[in-house]
Order: sequence, then C-alpha cells, then structure tokens
Amino acid sequence: MTVLSALGSINWVAVLLSVVACTVIGGVWFAVLFAKPYAAALGRESTPQPTQPALFYGGPAVATLFVVTTTAALMAALGIDAIGDAVVFALVIGVGYLVANTVIIAINPNMPRPLFYSLISGAYHLIGIVVTALIVVAF
Repeated sequence: MTVLSALGSINWVAVLLSVVACTVIGGVWFAVLFAKPYAAALGRESTPQPTQPALFYGGPAVATLFVVTTTAALMAALGIDAIGDAVVFALVIGVGYLVANTVIIAINPNMPRPLFYSLISGAYHLIGIVVTALIVVAF
C-alpha cells in the first residue's frame, strides 16, 4: 500500500479523537503545567498575557489535523497494527521530525532561550505523536 492509497483507509474517528486529545494535552501543557516556564523560554515572563485571537486556538488544531492524518496514513502504509510498533514508530517520527524541527525553528535570533523552548515544546510534540499513534492503532 502506498501512502497516498493509505489515505483511503484512515479511520477518521481515530483521527478526530487524536486531534481532540492533542488539543487538550496542548492546552493543559502550555496553559497550566508549563505556563510560566514557556513564557520564560519566550522571554515573556514579565509581560502580561495578551488576549489571543481565534487563530491561536483554531490554528494549532487545524495543523494537528494534518499531523494526525499524515501519521495515520503512514501507519496504514507501513502496516503498523500493534501497540509496540506504534510506540516505536511514534518515537522515531517524534524525535526525528517533530522534536528536531522544533529545535530548528527555535534556534533563531528571536528566540531568547531556544533550547529551553525546544525542551518544553518538543516534549509536548513527542507525547502528542505517541498518543496519536496509540489511538490510531487502537482503531
């Protein structure tokens, strides 16, 4: 099965559950568990929290939909249907693409603490992809 043909075999209930799970995890991760460290990583620990437009809530959910759909298609194309294989797949993709890309994005002159930011955001992405893979393999 090719990745393109695998798109037709995606379980959309699993995709939607994964998007909801990642969105909830992200909300708790960045707004509750790591709100102060995340602000410090961005150099905004003493800046009042501005009111966020809808883009800051809906945008990540839409982007997560693409990540989850791609993950489900890759898992289908690779024939991943066991929990252990799903976890290994998620860790390889999570570290190799998501965490690494987070580090690449963070290392720029506008990010005051790029490695701290990478640790917080990268860990969220790694947890999210593992949760996604587990939900997809469960369906």
